[in-house]
Amino acid sequence: MASARRLHLFDLDGTLIRGSAAAVEISRQLGLGTEIAELESEFLSRGLAPDEFAVRARELWAELTPGQLSAAFDGAPWLDGIREVWADIRKQGDYCAVISLSPDFFVARLLDWGAHAAHGSRWPVLPFTEPVDRAGILNAAAKVKIAERLCAEFGVRLDHCVAYGDSMSDAEIFTVVPRTVAVNADHHLSGLASHSYTGGDLREAYELVRLRQ
Repeated sequence: MASARRLHLFDLDGTLIRGSAAAVEISRQLGLGTEIAELESEFLSRGLAPDEFAVRARELWAELTPGQLSAAFDGAPWLDGIREVWADIRKQGDYCAVISLSPDFFVARLLDWGAHAAHGSRWPVLPFTEPVDRAGILNAAAKVKIAERLCAEFGVRLDHCVAYGDSMSDAEIFTVVPRTVAVNADHHLSGLASHSYTGGDLREAYELVRLRQ
């Protein structure tokens, strides 16, 4: 009897990008490292809501160009082996998707690396002429809803999913998915993950859950 297909769900900031985030890499291209660090601190330590973070980041990035966005994406400290892992997932007949609170115009680029789906917060297109629509900014609960929608789309049960994450935005999805991998994670995922990985190669994290259980 063939094994049921699985859906691998990847966070982006701090997970696929080690020690950084899309917002940090974009801001670095604009010379706004200090400003985004302050905003990240408010988000991580003082409970700044994701939609307010996005509105304020949009103000910082008013002059962002497509070229700077490309440079931010290409220069980010990605884990090694992402394309290889996703190619193996496809070879196994399984699915892989990215769900991130970061802007969709950054996250969607991972489709070219082999992800079946890539969901990020809905932002206006570049160059910016419109404000951020707060209703389109994702939060931790939205990650679970998107995962459920992807399960329906791909014909996969939620209890056949594997989630990879690093921080508080992944805590909710870690409570509903049976196999989870904390990747270079902080204390928010302590006790929630079925596996833990510290390092710079996604292939090593993937090996913890590659074999079907």
